Amino acid sequence: MSSSKIFFFSALLAAAFSASAADFNSDVNVAWGNGRGKILNNGQLLTLTLDQSSGSGFQSKAEYLFGKIDMQIKLVPGNSAGTVTTFYLKSEGSTWDEIDFEFLGNMSGDPYTLHTNVYTQGKGDKEQQFHLWFDPTANFHTYSILWNPQRIIWTVDNTPIREFKNSEPLGVLFPKSKPMRMYASLWNADDWATRGGLVKTDWSKAPFVASYRNIKCDGCAHANGRSSCSSTRPTSNWYTQQMDLTSQARLRWVQKNYMIYNYCTDSKRFPQGTPRECATNA
Repeated sequence: MSSSKIFFFSALLAAAFSASAADFNSDVNVAWGNGRGKILNNGQLLTLTLDQSSGSGFQSKAEYLFGKIDMQIKLVPGNSAGTVTTFYLKSEGSTWDEIDFEFLGNMSGDPYTLHTNVYTQGKGDKEQQFHLWFDPTANFHTYSILWNPQRIIWTVDNTPIREFKNSEPLGVLFPKSKPMRMYASLWNADDWATRGGLVKTDWSKAPFVASYRNIKCDGCAHANGRSSCSSTRPTSNWYTQQMDLTSQARLRWVQKNYMIYNYCTDSKRFPQGTPRECATNA
């Protein structure tokens, strides 16, 4: 293939979807925190800080209607009880859609709780929680949300930890019509975050700092009512990706060894029977 044809083909792919990597200056705005969120190292690093006065957060400049978002995060070390570090997608409005990674702080030596949830039309109640198989405060690790018309997959260092399938034939709502922006934050939630609020934030350990790097947003950018994927379906594999046998085995390994809560097995919470989607998301 000639160089001109290669260039033309690449341009067509670029028009089909929006992809960017590892530059916070071009991809996000620090949304709140009065200077507690800082973009450093020529856009390669973003730190969020929490003190007794305020936390901080940032959000993507673009909205997406389906996509795959990767983020490397290093969580607050030491006694982080009461704090919550987040990375999630969310739409606007009172009946919003949302896909969550939330990291609930811990006492020194205890594991973080990784909390996941999905909301449609402003209703969640689809929580799964995990401990991790490594110390998430010692180094950066990659947390990813893949969202396409068929499923949502949460992954940690390319290992799937959860899949939420589109179960609309069962009458279950699935987020597919509202564009979502990527958000991240560090904030105080000591009324519920650690052991249901029994352990409060120790402000003598402040300021608390979480670090983010290597953001990659590969998705259908949505603006002015139009999607960049409206005319041409993206060729990136995330748009049609599903779980192969290897991924399914890794998912089962995580859920067997590291899952600590699954709403689909909470008979006390759902005495009339578990939600309908649990049959296809087992």
